[in-house]
Amino acid sequence: MLKIAFHPEYIHPVREGHRFPMEKYELIPLQLLHEGVVSKSDFFEPKLASFEVACLAHDPSYVQSLFDLTLDAKMIRRIGFPLTKSLVDRERYLLDGTIQSALYAQQNGVSFNVAGGTHHAGYDFGEGFCLLNDQAVAARYLLKHKSVQRILIIDLDVHQGNGTAHIFQDDNRVFTFSVHGEKNFPFIKERSDVDIPIADGIMDDAYLQVLDTYLPAVFEKVRPDFVFYQAGVDILETDKLGKLKLSHEGCRSRDEFVFKLCLKKQVPVQVSMGGGYSPRIKDIVNAHCQTFKTALDLYNF
Repeated sequence: MLKIAFHPEYIHPVREGHRFPMEKYELIPLQLLHEGVVSKSDFFEPKLASFEVACLAHDPSYVQSLFDLTLDAKMIRRIGFPLTKSLVDRERYLLDGTIQSALYAQQNGVSFNVAGGTHHAGYDFGEGFCLLNDQAVAARYLLKHKSVQRILIIDLDVHQGNGTAHIFQDDNRVFTFSVHGEKNFPFIKERSDVDIPIADGIMDDAYLQVLDTYLPAVFEKVRPDFVFYQAGVDILETDKLGKLKLSHEGCRSRDEFVFKLCLKKQVPVQVSMGGGYSPRIKDIVNAHCQTFKTALDLYNF
C-alpha cells in the first residue's frame, strides 16, 4: 500500500514580496486524487517532531534557538523566511513526515512526503528556505534505531544538497550523491561524497547520460540498504531558477531511472519533493505528480 505524508501546515504563508510556491503542497494531493492516482486512505498526517529528533542531525543550540524563536537576524536572513512558530512547526511536521515515510518505504518499497527535501539546512545553520533537513534527520533516525547500516542520499534537485553534505561530511554510514547546476545556488558548495556539477542549458539526453554514467557505479560501491531521493523538479526548462533545459519527459525518465535502480537492487526508497519554481504552477504540480505516477507504475501498487 502506498503511503504519502501530508499535513495542512505544509501550506505556510511566506514573507511579503516573495512568491514561494507553497500552494503546490496543497495542489499535489488534490491533483493526484482528481486523477484517481491515489485515494484518501493513502495519505497520513505526520506529528510534530520532537527536539530530540531534530537534534539527530542538527546542533542542539541551533535547534533550541529555532524552537525558542531566538535565532539571530543574520541567520534569519540566510534562511529567507521570517521566523515564526508556525514556520518552525511546519519544519517539525516535515521531519516526522519523512521519518514515517521512510518506515513505510521499508514495508512497501517506496513512500513519499508531499513536501520536504530541505537539503540546504546544515548541522548548525538554515539556508535557502530550509530550517531543518528532513532527509538527514530521517537517515539518522533509521541509523539510531538500527533499521539500516548504509544509506545513500540521491539529490537531483538543481541546487546542490549542501546542507546534507555538511551534516554527513564525517559520517561514512551515509553516502551523499548530488547532481546540480555548477553555477547555481549555493554559490559556495559543500563537498558531497560524489558531486556532479552540470552546465547551464543541459538537455534530456545529456542529463540522463550523466545519471547512467555515475549512479549505477555509486550503488555498486555503497551497496545501500536504504535510499533517500530528493526529487526536485527545478531541472525543468520552464523553471525560472534552474537554468537547465529538461522536458517533462526528461524529468519523468530521471525518476524512472532512480526507481528502477532501487528496484533492481531491492533497496527501499523514500522520496521528498524538493524544489520547483516554474512560473506556471501547473508545470510544477504536473511534474511532481508525474514522480508519484512513475513510482506507482513501477512498484505495481
